[in-house]
Amino acid sequence: MREKFMRFMQGRNGVDQFSRFTMGVALVAIVLTLFTGTRSGIGAFLDLFGMVAIVYTYFRIFSKNISKRYQENQKYLQATDKLRARFQKEKRMMSQRKDYHIYSCPGCGQKIRIPRGGFKKVEIECPKCHTKFIKRR
Repeated sequence: MREKFMRFMQGRNGVDQFSRFTMGVALVAIVLTLFTGTRSGIGAFLDLFGMVAIVYTYFRIFSKNISKRYQENQKYLQATDKLRARFQKEKRMMSQRKDYHIYSCPGCGQKIRIPRGGFKKVEIECPKCHTKFIKRR
């Protein structure tokens, strides 16, 4: 059965970032329908929108026009580049918080990492503008 599915998917687009996004939007729309009810105008619209988004997502996944789907995915990636970079930066900083204290320089705003532990007060010199400041840990 798995081999049949693999043969079926050969030459097709498959799942990319844009199809993941559209499937997430569809899921959110359908879940919001549960809270608004299908009898209200908003609930009916969200239900229809969710179903259309699911159909479009599966159309993209099973499409054999890979170049067109690639262009659509690239447009999506370019449109969301700054937002994704911001989330990656925040994720990286949160993973470093258990090993480092992160301070901002009062002179230039440069972020400076200082290893955790050690003294209660630490004097920090900014590597960018050479401003010295004291921080408590």
